[in-house]
Amino acid sequence: MKITDVSVSTHRFDTVLPVVDRPGPSEVRVICTISTDTGLTGTGMTARFLPAAVAAAIQSHLGPAIVGLDPCRPAMVTGRLMPLVSERGIANGVNRAALSCIDLALWDITGKALGARVSDLFGGFADDAPAYVTCGFPNLDRDEQAALCKAMVGEGYGTIKMVVGHKDGLAEDVARIRAIRAAVGEGVGIAIDANEKFSYATALRLCQMLDGEPIAWFEDPVFNNDARDLGRLRAATGIAVGAGQMDGHARRFREFAEHDALDLYMPNSMYNGGMSETQRVAALANVNERPLSDAGGGGIYCLHHMTAFPGATLAEVHLGTLHLERQLFTEAPRVEGGRSALPDGPGFGVTLDADVLRGTLI
Repeated sequence: MKITDVSVSTHRFDTVLPVVDRPGPSEVRVICTISTDTGLTGTGMTARFLPAAVAAAIQSHLGPAIVGLDPCRPAMVTGRLMPLVSERGIANGVNRAALSCIDLALWDITGKALGARVSDLFGGFADDAPAYVTCGFPNLDRDEQAALCKAMVGEGYGTIKMVVGHKDGLAEDVARIRAIRAAVGEGVGIAIDANEKFSYATALRLCQMLDGEPIAWFEDPVFNNDARDLGRLRAATGIAVGAGQMDGHARRFREFAEHDALDLYMPNSMYNGGMSETQRVAALANVNERPLSDAGGGGIYCLHHMTAFPGATLAEVHLGTLHLERQLFTEAPRVEGGRSALPDGPGFGVTLDADVLRGTLI
């Protein structure tokens, strides 16, 4: 089998939050499709940052370099690409996002060619995963957020995640967390995510203000996920710390391990270089005896790594991503009773809706 063409497009999706009927996060996807001489195709995605630049990198540089190669040998294809994405040092940003897109598409084809799910190609540890739900967003007021979280608990989720760093300050963050606790009761986990917005001092102060409130984990708490500050915060507060969704390649997780900075390894295959790189992260998580999770709205792609490797814990169901995937794929992802189930089909098991793709082009 040989690669005959690599195409790429960029799309924007509007999302709506259930229960409160408010706009969810606007979602952008760069979609890469690899075609072969057998008629099999594979799809990979990345999102968010400089999408036009990512698409241009694939269209003009990476795609042409792999035409003629065997897509069922992802390591060989990646070996051809690495000198292009980084002549020296570690590829990050646009380069790594573009590599992620291609790597995911390669594994999609490989799974289809072998009649196997991608998760099974990497070990096939489980068919589904317990999930947490990301449903706390700054555009909701306290009552709306509490109502949405309560509804999600009613659907079976045992842990919810909310964004902190509200424009009205830490006191508002604390008030919102306590409003959620009052709505969902004591048996539900509440995780918080600062999206790397806080200094170490601010993150520590928030933890101190939340003393007595059991926090499931604190995700991306400090600027640039500085490994030293993550380690200091973890030691000072006793709150579990998670990170890795945006720059979570294996070398970055090695740095986290060297500083004993994380309780949760949270790679995202749409950004870190794809399933091939996530496999390396999973190995690090295993040898460092840390659970593997996911974050950053990776959706179906991250679900495959959450079901592939032993030691995986909660998969993320991000309400914005969930709405996007229910628009984008002809068969909606299955989430029931607080669990995310792998699709039955080979590869990543999803099919793009061509009509939706045409209507969302940017």
